[in-house]
Amino acid sequence: MFVDRWSPRGFSQDPISEPILNTFFEAARWAPSAFNSQPWRFLYALRSQSEFQAFLAPLIEFNQGWARHAAALVYLLSRKDFTPHGKTNAQFSRTHSFDSGAAWANFANQAMAAGWAAHGMSGFDVDRARAVLKVPKTFAVEIAIAVGRKGDGAHLAPTLAQREQPSARSPVGDFVASGLFPDRFKS
Repeated sequence: MFVDRWSPRGFSQDPISEPILNTFFEAARWAPSAFNSQPWRFLYALRSQSEFQAFLAPLIEFNQGWARHAAALVYLLSRKDFTPHGKTNAQFSRTHSFDSGAAWANFANQAMAAGWAAHGMSGFDVDRARAVLKVPKTFAVEIAIAVGRKGDGAHLAPTLAQREQPSARSPVGDFVASGLFPDRFKS
C-alpha cells in the first residue's frame, strides 16, 4: 500500500461523494495522538460547491493551475492546545502538528486504498487561508489537500505532465542511524 501511494496533479473530472470522502476522514480519526487529544480538524469543499473557489484562492498560482481540477479541496488544521483528562486548564500541545500529520497519512492512504488520490500542499498563503476560512489563532493551518481520481493529466502543462509519476525515495540508510547523531545527517 505504501509504495503505491503518490501525489498526482493530473486529476480526472470525476466528482467525489461526501460519503466516500467521509471514509478518508474516518481513517484520519484513528490516527494516534498525544494524550489522545486528536488535534486535527478538516475543512473541505467539493468542486461542485460554491465554497470551492474560496478554498482555491489561498493556493499559490502554480498549485491553483492544477488543483482547480480536483474533486475536493481540504485544509488540515491542528488545535495548538488541549485540556488533559482530569484537568480544567488547557495547555500547549507540543505535538499538535505531528499528531495531525499522522491523521493526514491515514487520510492519504485511505484515499489511495479506495481508488482516489490525495496531494498535500504547503504552497499556499497561510494568513489568507486563515482569513478566508475563518480559522481562529488557536489553530495552525497545516496543509491544503487536493483530492481526486488520477486522470490522464491532459490539462497539465507539458513539464508537469512529464512529472506525473511516483517520486524516488531515499534509501533507509540515508535517514536511519544507530546511536548518536551522525555527521552524515548534517548534509
